[in-house]
Order: sequence, then structure tokens, then C-alpha cells
Amino acid sequence: MTWAADFWNRVTAGFSRVEGLQTQPWLLAAVVAVAVLLSVPARTWRWFGLFVTFVHELGHGFAALTAGHRITGIELRFDHSGQMRSLGRSSFGAVWSGFWGYPVPALTGLALIWAAQSGWAPAALSIGVLVLLSALIFIRNLQGAAIALGCAGAAVLLLWFVPAELVSLVIASLGIALLVGSVRDWLNVLSVHTRRRSALQSSDAWILAQRTKVPSGVWLTLFAIVIGGCAAAAVWLLYTVSGLPAVALNSSS
Repeated sequence: MTWAADFWNRVTAGFSRVEGLQTQPWLLAAVVAVAVLLSVPARTWRWFGLFVTFVHELGHGFAALTAGHRITGIELRFDHSGQMRSLGRSSFGAVWSGFWGYPVPALTGLALIWAAQSGWAPAALSIGVLVLLSALIFIRNLQGAAIALGCAGAAVLLLWFVPAELVSLVIASLGIALLVGSVRDWLNVLSVHTRRRSALQSSDAWILAQRTKVPSGVWLTLFAIVIGGCAAAAVWLLYTVSGLPAVALNSSS
């Protein structure tokens, strides 16, 4: 069996349902701690933030496709900036795709946590590998190619080496880290509008305001609503797998 066939077998094997994540509070706390270590300290955020940026730009790209636009390229840079370019006749499509950059890492994080909780963690990993590898065809700069290859390579390594019994924990941790990263990116764009206004032209909210005449603050608020909703839903999902409700019920009886 060739390595390519082995790889494809591992990808397809992920498309089956397993037992959903059910864990003790201490183990869930460890999962959260790993996610925080990935997405909060400056040293790890320097690298994990590149993945969040990649997901951000893929969010723009997927939204553009749903609006009937054609993606012409994605650029990623080591300073955590990026750009997605698309072609289409619809002005709504430009606004639609422009909105979904900041919320999509949060939505993806919530989807990963749900997948871990509901037994679809292996499928989420397989889909992630396919999406990241497919996205390589849209990269248009050298830094972007290095970032995209690194993200895709990391996903392949997870697919190859993470034991089946740990996949749900890994996917849940990655989902939490993406949610934290989404909040961090939103705080960063907020600072652009409040303290670093020289960088306004890099803000999706500013760009959307120029296109629609709707103030940047409205777009920032809409970003925050989606991200906050995802965070609240994620907290609820994690609470349901922690065992805490059952403990509380037993103690009250």
C-alpha cells in the first residue's frame, strides 16, 4: 500500500461516528488549558495566530463562493495580516464576504466543539485536512504558501498520529483555541478603531463602512454578536460534557 493510499484511507476512516466527548471536569480543564496556551501567550500566538488568520481568510473565501463570486487568490503574511480577492458582479457579495472574516474562526471553533461533543470529531479532522489542502490552490504569495503548508501539514500530522481515543479531546481543544483567537482578533481590530487609527484601512469594519455607508461601529458590534453567541454556545456544550449537571443533581437529592 502506498503512502497516498494509506493517507486516503485515514481520511475516509474519519467519516464515521464515535462516542461523543464525555469527560471529568479536571480533564476538561486540561483541554481548556491547552487551548489557552495555544492562543493567549505571545510566543504561541505568534504561530497559532497564523492559523486563525488562515481560517479568517477562508471565511471570506467561502462567503464569496456562496454569493456566486470567484476566488482569485488569498494572501497571508507572517504579521497575521491577510487578503482574499474575488470577482463577482454582486455588490452584496462583496459585503457578504467582507463580513465573515472575523466571525468564521469563532463559528469554526464552535463547530469543532460540537463535533467533539456529538461524536463527529474524526470527521471534523478529516474535513479539516481536506479543506486546508484544497485551499493551497488559492494561495498567491510565498509567505502565504509557507503558512498554508504549515497549517495543512499540522492537520495531516494530527490525522496520522493522534490516537482514536484522544481525537475528541484534541478537536475540542482546537475549537476552544479558535474561539479564543477569534475574540483576540476582534479586540485587535477594535484597538485599530480606538487607538491605532493609522491602520484603519486594514480593518474589515472600516472597509465595510466605506462600501455600505453603515458606520464601522455597527459592523464591529455585529462581529461581536456572532462571536459572543458562538462563545456562549460553546460554554454550554462544554458544560454538558463536564459531568457537572449530574453532580449537582445528585447533591441536591
